[in-house]
Amino acid sequence: MYWLTLVIAGGFEVVGVITMNRLVRQKSVLNVLMMILAFAGSFSCLTYAMNGIAMGTAYAVWTGIGTVGGAIVGMLMYNEAKSGWRILFIAMIITSAVGLKLIS
Repeated sequence: MYWLTLVIAGGFEVVGVITMNRLVRQKSVLNVLMMILAFAGSFSCLTYAMNGIAMGTAYAVWTGIGTVGGAIVGMLMYNEAKSGWRILFIAMIITSAVGLKLIS
C-alpha cells in the first residue's frame, strides 16, 4: 500500500508541474488552486508513504517520478526536445527507481 501511495504522490507531483506551467501561461485563481491542491496531495501521500518506506528511498523514487513525468509531459504536450540522449537518461532514472524498489 505504501508503494502505491508513493506512485500516487509522484502523479500528483506531475500534475502540480503541469498546473505550474499553466499558471505561467495564464494567471487565474483556478490554476493557483489546482497547483496548491496537486502539491498538497503530493506531499500528503509522500508523508504517508514514508511510514512504510525508508525516507531516502521514498524521496528518491518520488523525485524520480516527478522528474520523468515532467520530462515526458514536456516532450508530449509542449514540444520539448525528444533526443535519444534525453530518452536514455529518462530510462536510467526509471531503472534506478525500480532498482531501489527491488532492494527495499
